[in-house]
Order: sequence, then C-alpha cells, then structure tokens
Amino acid sequence: MTASTQNRQPLPILVYHQIDEAPPRGKPFRSLYVTPAAFSRQMRLLALLGYTGLSMSRLLPYLRGEKSGKVVGITFDDGYLNNLTYALPVLARHGFSSTCYAVSSLAGQTNVWDAEGGIVQTPLMTNLQMQQWVSGGQEIGSHTRSHIDLQRADDAKCRQEILLGKTELETALGNTAEAHIAHFCYPYGRYDSRHVDMARTLGFATATTTQRSRCVAGTSLLELPRVPVLRSTSLPLFWLKVATAYEDRRST
Repeated sequence: MTASTQNRQPLPILVYHQIDEAPPRGKPFRSLYVTPAAFSRQMRLLALLGYTGLSMSRLLPYLRGEKSGKVVGITFDDGYLNNLTYALPVLARHGFSSTCYAVSSLAGQTNVWDAEGGIVQTPLMTNLQMQQWVSGGQEIGSHTRSHIDLQRADDAKCRQEILLGKTELETALGNTAEAHIAHFCYPYGRYDSRHVDMARTLGFATATTTQRSRCVAGTSLLELPRVPVLRSTSLPLFWLKVATAYEDRRST
C-alpha cells in the first residue's frame, strides 16, 4: 500500500526553478525565473508570518502527521547554479532548509534537455557546488539521471534513470548520511503508476509532481502536488498560494 500524508492541515510545497533575472522578452520559459529580489521578499514574508521553510526530509514528519506547525516545503527543480548563488544566502538568513532536485549525469553542464526548444542554457551545479549546497544546510534530491520523459521510455530505461539518478548523486556527495538521496521528482511532471512503483521499490520516501495543490491528508507521499512560484507571482498572490485554498482549486 502506498503511504499517504496524514497532516491535519494543508501543507504547501513550493516549487521554484531558476532564481535569477529573466532572459530577454520573447525567450521561452521566462515564467520559470524568479528574481533574487522577489525570492528574498517571499522568504522574508514567510518568516514574518511565522512559517518555517523546510526540505522534504524535514517536512516528512509533518506530512505524516507526526508533527504539526506552520511549515512550508521549499523545492527547486533541475539543480541550477543560480540556486546556490542567490537562494542559499536567503535561505540561510532565515534558517530555512530546502530540497534541490538535481540531474546526476549533467552536473556542471547545462539544461540540455531544453535545448531543442530554444530555451536559454543555464549552468547547473557541479558536484562540488552540490556539496556546498548540502554544507549550507540544504538537501539534494533526484530528478533522474538525464531528465528524460519517463512516459516515453520503456521500463528498463526508466528504472535505470531513477536508480542511477539516486546512486550517482550519493556518490557525488560523498556517500555520507547527509548525502543519502531519499526524495525524487518526476521530470516534466510526467509519470504513471509504474513509475510510482519504481520510486517506492528503489526506496524513495517522497516523490513530487507538477500537479497544483497543497498537500492534504490522504495524498500519496509518492505523488505529492506542489505550489508553483513564477516570475508573475506577486507578493499578495504568493500569500494566497501559501495560506489559502487558492492552489487547491487548481488540483482538478
């Protein structure tokens, strides 16, 4: 049976991609950039409202109903270097933790999976920089080995991508307790039941999706929805996404 959340109140898991100035107008996926200044304001607002930002490992007891409190999950997809450059100092200032889902075989390269779409190529963290991220109190999760579309690959390929995405990152981080990769994110948000089963079999504690909603009791820990934070997310809208049912209405 798939474990599910037992939290007594809806818990938002925020999802970011790039923390940087957006590329010029007309470039695709500009919406996935949040400026460093906007990110700083958002984290400051969370702190002022009494929220604590948590990595997936630290959020897990709240998802399971073992703890209760005013908490928010914070995640970053893909492993961009600008997360380390701009997000880490802000997170550290507030005592927040977060999980960055990295693509194990592309450490130190760029988001090559986006190249065909004309999307700006941006540096990804190297193995050393991921170690710095972890040393800064943050967490690394897996986003597969090469950011493939799991729904377009056969079972053997999918299992290899999910398995190696975990073990290669653990090796890169030094095979320490802090390097244990326990959390997974489905690339592009595309997956089906066989991928959920693979994530469970390979020992992941949670897996996140691109479905929009806060996490409520009964949600599968291996199919967790998240709350997107975009370039267009104003501070009042950010508050609505975190503290109200604004995102929950978008889950269907």
